[in-house]
Amino acid sequence: MKTIKIDLGSRGYEINVGQDLLSDPGIFSNYIIKKDVAIITNKTVGPLYNDALKKSLSSAKKVICLELDDGEKYKDNESLNKIYATLLENKFGRDALLIALGGGVVGDITGYAAATYMRGIDFIQVPTTLLSQVDSSVGGKTGINHPLGKNMIGAFYQPKAVIIDVNCLNTLPDEELSAGLAEVIKYGLIRDSDFFEWLEGNLEYLLKKNPDKLTEAIIRSCENKAHVVAEDEFEGEKGLRATLNLGHTFGHAIETAMGYGNWLHGQAVAAGIVMAGYLSKRLGNLSEIDFNRLKNIIIHANLPVSPPNIDKTFFLDLMKNDKKNKDGKIFLVLLKGIGKAYITDDYPHNILEETIEREFF
Repeated sequence: MKTIKIDLGSRGYEINVGQDLLSDPGIFSNYIIKKDVAIITNKTVGPLYNDALKKSLSSAKKVICLELDDGEKYKDNESLNKIYATLLENKFGRDALLIALGGGVVGDITGYAAATYMRGIDFIQVPTTLLSQVDSSVGGKTGINHPLGKNMIGAFYQPKAVIIDVNCLNTLPDEELSAGLAEVIKYGLIRDSDFFEWLEGNLEYLLKKNPDKLTEAIIRSCENKAHVVAEDEFEGEKGLRATLNLGHTFGHAIETAMGYGNWLHGQAVAAGIVMAGYLSKRLGNLSEIDFNRLKNIIIHANLPVSPPNIDKTFFLDLMKNDKKNKDGKIFLVLLKGIGKAYITDDYPHNILEETIEREFF
């Protein structure tokens, strides 16, 4: 097992990465002794891993489980209220603990429930998808979607721990594994060129779910995110944490326009990364060679490189809802090379429009 520390002072915590962690009571014992524990999961993940997790929680005072409907479209206020109702019906107090067992939807909504139930209770992230293991479970961003925008309602609220069992990926559909790789690739592009080069040489092993290669990719991704979060927990003026959103301003617009769940988050981000790369190239900051490297690794990860056919005006309107924006200006994360990201609103509007309308096959 590898332990990565998130250095946030009193809000700091550990990310534990390894195999068979779900069935190791010692990993959970310090957090659950004499506590009421609620496992929040969904109807896909619950039947696969609930029993193994429950056996590891024997030192808890009480353990209950809530299975939500599965899918991005259920990351909403209705599902959030189901969590509140379950906790209230079982008389859970401020000393209770939530465990998010699932992907990014479960992790985000459970974290937001923990942040707001009785003004804040503890929670643990147990991510079961590659995307949630390398991205959404780490850093304390929690929330739900609104019909007019993704992740527009939420809070920064750090977990007590993140426990990543790589073996959970054995049951992950190939399409969702590829979606997770979009976020893995992102780390190489924004701040770790050596990792990007490693990914170029090891992508086939990752697609085949080689456990050792997946473990290394998860660890290196989490190390990158841990460093960024420790430096900029709340997306301050320097904009360091905002660079983690490479491709996301485009990607969130795609998800909202297409209807939550019709494009997986990682698929939309992948297309968004290519769009950001193209815009960077048009601005003269990214070479043709590096743009092709970016595009080729997205293709080889079995991810889309072009956005769906969305009306340009509608697309731009959705992009204007992005949380990075200020004074009505659309701020984008762009590249000055592999491993060098920056955030800016300084680009010709006609090039942005061209990027939205372009196909990158």
